[in-house]
Amino acid sequence: MSVVHDPSSPKEDELLRLASEIVSAYVSNNTVPASELPAMIKSVHATLGSLGSAPAIEASAAQKPAIAVKRSVTPEYIVCLEDGKKLKMLKRYLRSNYNMTPEDYRAKWNLPADYPMVAPNYAAQRSEFAKKIGLGRNAPPAKSRRRG
Repeated sequence: MSVVHDPSSPKEDELLRLASEIVSAYVSNNTVPASELPAMIKSVHATLGSLGSAPAIEASAAQKPAIAVKRSVTPEYIVCLEDGKKLKMLKRYLRSNYNMTPEDYRAKWNLPADYPMVAPNYAAQRSEFAKKIGLGRNAPPAKSRRRG
């Protein structure tokens, strides 16, 4: 039994060469009856030929957001578009659960660059707390100590 191929096609020649190398490597390390070799060659050849032909479906194209983007930001929380979870801070959640950066997240869901990663009221609360303890101000001049 022989594998039929178009000798004028460089791709077909390359597939046949790769299939024969793969089968040869497999047979050199495993016991295979001679009667099974043609079927194995055909199977490997067909698999190699189909690798580039299937259209790739992007996960983001198939996936729908858990909630409408317009409704995902509220004063008290931000809703994760991946799973619908309500959060005050989204950045750490995305990194730990989805291994995504805010930039990856914004790109995946086609969000603007200024899409918040923190709930607005929580950001204001943290800002107020930082101001209250003096963050962001110049340090007061050091008092000089006199020895005496």
